[in-house]
Amino acid sequence: MQMKTEELTIDCGRPETENSAHTDCHKVIMPVRDALDVISGKWKLPIIIAVSRGHKRFRDIERSIPKITSKVLSKELKDLETHKLVKRTVYDTQPVSVEYTLTPYAATLDSVIIALQKWGIQHRKKILGK
Repeated sequence: MQMKTEELTIDCGRPETENSAHTDCHKVIMPVRDALDVISGKWKLPIIIAVSRGHKRFRDIERSIPKITSKVLSKELKDLETHKLVKRTVYDTQPVSVEYTLTPYAATLDSVIIALQKWGIQHRKKILGK
């Protein structure tokens, strides 16, 4: 089975048996699913983008993302921290200060975010007929 677009070809091979077809496609699907498990959802990429743009404190991040709630932002930041994309630093000040920064590992998402942005622009034009 092949899925083709202008720039992308995903080839699951032409296996001799149905079992090997499953295995070949599984090798394509599973890493994509793993990636989507980390970055999918309404808020993760906007949070990563906000932090990359210099919003380091919780309230700054929250203000930069329309309609996100404090509860959701807190949960998503913890999840991004678990996946080693965001680092939380607590400063021993009065009052205590907390800042979030992207880890070097988060930079591996740069090309993914740029590709999604380009695709989103292209898709919006196609759907709106422009």
